[in-house]
Amino acid sequence: MQSPSDIKDITRPERHICDALAAIGSATASSELSFMGIRNPHMRGPKALREGFAVAGPALTLQCMPKREDIYGAGEYDNPELQLHRHVLYPAQAGDMVVVDARADMESGIFGEMMLTFLAGRGGAGVVVDGCIRDSAKAKELDLGIWVNGVTPNYHAQTNIIPFAVNVPVACGNVLVMPGDIIIADDDGVVAVPVAMAEELIERCSHHVEWEEFSRFKLSEGGDLRRYYPLTPDADDEYRAWKAEQDAKG
Repeated sequence: MQSPSDIKDITRPERHICDALAAIGSATASSELSFMGIRNPHMRGPKALREGFAVAGPALTLQCMPKREDIYGAGEYDNPELQLHRHVLYPAQAGDMVVVDARADMESGIFGEMMLTFLAGRGGAGVVVDGCIRDSAKAKELDLGIWVNGVTPNYHAQTNIIPFAVNVPVACGNVLVMPGDIIIADDDGVVAVPVAMAEELIERCSHHVEWEEFSRFKLSEGGDLRRYYPLTPDADDEYRAWKAEQDAKG
């Protein structure tokens, strides 16, 4: 198990990059990433505990491993500073996302109300757990996005798993997440974006969002689905004229 003294902080991208990805959303980002060579960036399992959050931020990661009592036999409040699920939260900054590989375990509540309240108080954007949290009723009241597989009354190391390492590569929802990767999370799910691909993704998605807006407008008027979605070359002149009109409006 990792020593708290060995934990390293992450490198964070500029905030405007995360804001742009949050506005793009997980669905458009996922499809464009597939064209860029990331076949499936969607984390299978975690779903929004409360709908309406659309966020993006760099990943602080927590890795859990199967419980072995000779390594970790502590109770809920024993030796709290050795409990690594606390240490993934300590360096949290505004806009950060905490991502937990909880091995899809459905019995251990990685965080409860108090831990999540701390993260919200630090300005964290959200938490993604391939597993469970507890105190879910109180958690839903926080100004914090929460994506989980489920909920449980058990505390983090009560049953099958233990927190093992912080800010190391993890598998969350069968997706590799590197510390500092940008996590996009909304009602459609959670997507991991490699930092090195973020700016190109934004550029590609911005064009995608623009033509989809035009297509949506034309379809709402009864336009031909075959012509407007996806946008065909035959409709390109219409699209350019519409875009020029929108640009003129400011």
